[in-house]
Amino acid sequence: MDPLSDVLSLLKPSSYMAGGFDVGGEWALQFHQHEGIKCYAIVSGQCWLALEGVPEPVLLKSGDCFLLPRGLPFRIASDLSLPPVNALDVLRKRREGGIGIINDGGNCFMVGGHFVFNGKHTGILLEALPPIAHVHKESDRDTLRWSLQRLAAELREQRPGHALIAQHMAHMMLVQALRLVLAEEGGGVGWLYALADPQIGGAIGALHAEPAQRWTLERLAQHVGMSRSTLALKFKQTVGSSPMEYLTRWRMLLAGDRLVHSNQPVSTIAQSLGYESDSAFSTAFKRVMGCSPRQYVREQSPSGA
Repeated sequence: MDPLSDVLSLLKPSSYMAGGFDVGGEWALQFHQHEGIKCYAIVSGQCWLALEGVPEPVLLKSGDCFLLPRGLPFRIASDLSLPPVNALDVLRKRREGGIGIINDGGNCFMVGGHFVFNGKHTGILLEALPPIAHVHKESDRDTLRWSLQRLAAELREQRPGHALIAQHMAHMMLVQALRLVLAEEGGGVGWLYALADPQIGGAIGALHAEPAQRWTLERLAQHVGMSRSTLALKFKQTVGSSPMEYLTRWRMLLAGDRLVHSNQPVSTIAQSLGYESDSAFSTAFKRVMGCSPRQYVREQSPSGA
C-alpha cells in the first residue's frame, strides 16, 4: 500500500456518523468538542463556518469540502449573528437510526461523516492538518462531485443497504479530501504534506514498503536520486524529523498494532521490523511509545489490565 493508505489502515477509522443536513431559512447550529475528524461537503447552497480559536469565519459554497481534525467546537449558520441551537439536540430529535438527513426543507444541503480512530497515536495523521482544511478549487470540486452526489442520493432515497453504502462513501470522501488538502494546503510541515513532493514522498514510500530493511541515509538517498545532505535537509524541513527518526516511529507504530491485534510474540515482531535482538527492539519501543511492549498491550486491552 501507499503511505496514506498504510496510516489510515493502521488507525482503523470508523464512521461515527454518515449523514447530512438539509436546512432552510435562518438557522445556526453549534457543535461541541469532538474526537477524530469531521469531513463535510456542501452539495447545494452555502453557509458560514466559524471554528473556535480561528479568527476568520469561512464562507462555504456549493462543491466546497471542509475537514475539522482538531476536535474544536464550531458553528455553521446561514448568519453567524443568529443565536445557535445545540446541534446534538437537533440530531437526537430529528434523526431516525444512525444514518440519515436532518431535513428542514432547505436551501443548504451538506453531507459527510464523523470519523474516529482506534489507538492513541492518531496524532500521526491529525497533527499534520490545519484547524480547518478548506477544499474549494473548482478542479477539486469536480473530483469530489461524483462521491457527493452518490452519498446524497443514498441518504435521500434510503434504499435497502443505504446505511452501509453511505458509510463507505463517507470514507471515500475522507480519503479524497485528504488527497486534495495535500495539493491545496501546500507548504505545511508533516509526512502528509511531504507525500506531495516526488522525492520525499518516494523516500517515505520506500520506508513504508520495506520497514525491515537496514536503511541508512545513504541508501535511501540513492533510492530517490538525491545526495545524503540534500535528502537529510529536505526531509527534515518537510516532514519535521530525520528519515531514520521517521522510520523508527513508523516501525514502532506497526509494532504496537501487531502487539495488540495479533498473537505474534515480541521476538517475531522485532525480527519482522529489522531488529536483531528483543532488547534493541524494546529500547526503541519504549523511547517512541513511552512504555514497554508489555505495558502497551495492557494499556490497549479493553480491560486495561
